Amino acid sequence: MTTDCAALADSDTSSTKIECRPFLKWAGGKTQLLPQLLKRTPTSYNRYLEPFLGGGALYFAMQPKSAYLADYNPELINCFEVVRDQLPALKEELKKYRYDKDMYYEVRELDRKADYASTAPVARAARFIYLNKTCFNGLYRVNSKGHFNVPFGAYKDPTILDVPNLTACGNALQSAILTVGSFEDIVEVAEKDDFVYFDPPYAPTSETADFTQYVSGGFDESSQEILLLTCLKLHQKGVKWMLSNSNTNIIQELYRGFKVETVEAGRAINSKADKRGPILELVIRNY
Repeated sequence: MTTDCAALADSDTSSTKIECRPFLKWAGGKTQLLPQLLKRTPTSYNRYLEPFLGGGALYFAMQPKSAYLADYNPELINCFEVVRDQLPALKEELKKYRYDKDMYYEVRELDRKADYASTAPVARAARFIYLNKTCFNGLYRVNSKGHFNVPFGAYKDPTILDVPNLTACGNALQSAILTVGSFEDIVEVAEKDDFVYFDPPYAPTSETADFTQYVSGGFDESSQEILLLTCLKLHQKGVKWMLSNSNTNIIQELYRGFKVETVEAGRAINSKADKRGPILELVIRNY
């Protein structure tokens, strides 16, 4: 069931709500968890900051007046910037794509070419959306060289160009600052009474449940510990923060002393269909 961003946004967001949903699929995307997250957001805050942007579900739901959105994945941030700033050109570029296995692998191979770094932002964004809509389970995964390596996905008729929703998302992003950066950078950016939402790659709940390869290098246990230190620094600055993560003993122990709540969330991205039902996750806050 699609969740209307407009219906869920709270009183601290902009006065004019735009009905939209994330234009990308994303492993760990928060659409299913939105009701749980929205009722736990602060009643008041200055700016909204999100350093693990991903699909941006909470941002699109809240549509805050002032936002700083970041991610370590430059292709993701480029895609959001193009949706915000060059939407007409992006729509035309996306019209070139079709749901076809041979085309998929041809497009997937483009980042192996030496001149890919000089590809225009609009073309890169269109490729990003096309692969996202047609790859296996909408995953974003790269190998050690930073090359996208998700196989082709079997769908009935995937929508590659969703003009109404892309247009709505582009409008909703107009007031947002977008940047490539590490989550650690947020300590220097955030100020007292700002609100930061962290949605990091989750700590794996089993040896096979690991979606950390959003960028080359992944996100391991030491990264989870650095994230905790980042949260502690923000707490000392008087910054409000909320964090989502998997319900594991490691995460429970790391955030002992803060408000740790167990919530139920659905999961749509899993290699096995019978593993996509409701699971327990953690929502952690310092307020």
